[in-house]
Amino acid sequence: MPLKKINTVLVAAFVLFILWFGMEFILSPESTAPSFGLPSWPSGDGGGFLIIKGIRDIVLGLVLAVLLLTGHRRALGWVLLVEALAAYGDMTTVLAHHGSVVTALGVHGLTATFMVVNGLLMMCETRKALAAAAAPAPHPA
Repeated sequence: MPLKKINTVLVAAFVLFILWFGMEFILSPESTAPSFGLPSWPSGDGGGFLIIKGIRDIVLGLVLAVLLLTGHRRALGWVLLVEALAAYGDMTTVLAHHGSVVTALGVHGLTATFMVVNGLLMMCETRKALAAAAAPAPHPA
């Protein structure tokens, strides 16, 4: 399977996953929050931060979707690399607040790492296309 097709499928999966997870945090934060990995429900008005997390995830997913749909594949690779920092940040937050190590590493850490791999694959794909476009055309003899 060509690298471009693999990258497209992976990014589309990330978009759908991130949008779904974001919607879950907005529509039913109380049932989605335990899957994040933190040990307790926020106290007081802290539940509002779960909705903020949902909005953040939707925005991150939409940015990827726009770049994928408009064909800005090199920018998409860079954005995947940068957005992986959000998932690594989630992992660090769960670990720092004595949450589930399995969820921190198995959900957030793996998601971030897969995003980095997909971003690097996207950079490889677009580097080959840039090199082909920059190569001088052969002159007829």
